[in-house]
Amino acid sequence: MQKRIVAYGEILWDLMPSGAVLGGAPFNFVYRVSSLGHRGLMVSRLGNDELGDRALEIVEGLGLETGYLQRDEDYPTGTVEVSFDERKNPDYRIIPNVAYDFIDLSDGLREVVAQADCLCFGTLIQRQEVSRTTLYELLGGFSGRFVLLDINLRRDCYTRESILESITRADILKLNDGEADLLAEIYGMERSGGGVDLIRFAETLLGRSNLKFIVVTLGERGAFAVSREGEKAYHPAFSVRLRDSVGSGDAFTAGFVDALLNDRSLPLACRYGNALGAGVAAQEGATRPLDRSQVDALLETAELGPIEMSLKKFLVS
Repeated sequence: MQKRIVAYGEILWDLMPSGAVLGGAPFNFVYRVSSLGHRGLMVSRLGNDELGDRALEIVEGLGLETGYLQRDEDYPTGTVEVSFDERKNPDYRIIPNVAYDFIDLSDGLREVVAQADCLCFGTLIQRQEVSRTTLYELLGGFSGRFVLLDINLRRDCYTRESILESITRADILKLNDGEADLLAEIYGMERSGGGVDLIRFAETLLGRSNLKFIVVTLGERGAFAVSREGEKAYHPAFSVRLRDSVGSGDAFTAGFVDALLNDRSLPLACRYGNALGAGVAAQEGATRPLDRSQVDALLETAELGPIEMSLKKFLVS
């Protein structure tokens, strides 16, 4: 069943070694939920410049709505300088004081968010007061099923306060294991020399918040999730030939949320998220087409990567 899913946040140009690519975690997420048949709506702000014009052309070309992409006369369209390590993991230098830092509140935004089934946001969009204030106003008017915090902690683009405030407003927290380690430190949780115990971390954070679900992505080791009701799920990653990891985490989020909105179990949500993420990682670019039938085919044919046995044993015991 089609759902209305709103992503509030950055739409920007990733300045890759091979050239400029339109991206941003919320934008990649909206594209993926739309490809699964939902009405995905992107709320952001672009500069009134050439990059902004090109961004609108691409968004329209992808079949996405542009009615909630504002234009700014004073600040440029957002850009990020992207580099990769030897394992093709990306690193980002995010340019400050750009258009998406200044999203205006409007009655139209209030209305579309109030009617949404899911509202997704992160921490980067909160680095400036204007967009942060607009976000909190929209969250106050949301009455749908899930507020999803895809925390996406980027260097110099978050504060302790924005993390804590975001978690208090969310139903679902999605993060990676490195971000879990940082949150454990912020919350004063016990950490061993090897880092945080991820399962204990998730259970503890559920007990200290109103979160309904926490899902932790583990890269090539897969993902696990814990619910407020005590359900635990782990699924190893699918083994694919890596082409480009940009956007694969956002695709995981899209698949995971799609499953929950369709009342699938937590294990199936992890499985479907892993499949969609693997499919995106196996192709170049975060917004190349990959529809539901292709994901289903991958679920039928792809092999699983190595399972972290200690984690699996704990979760199935």
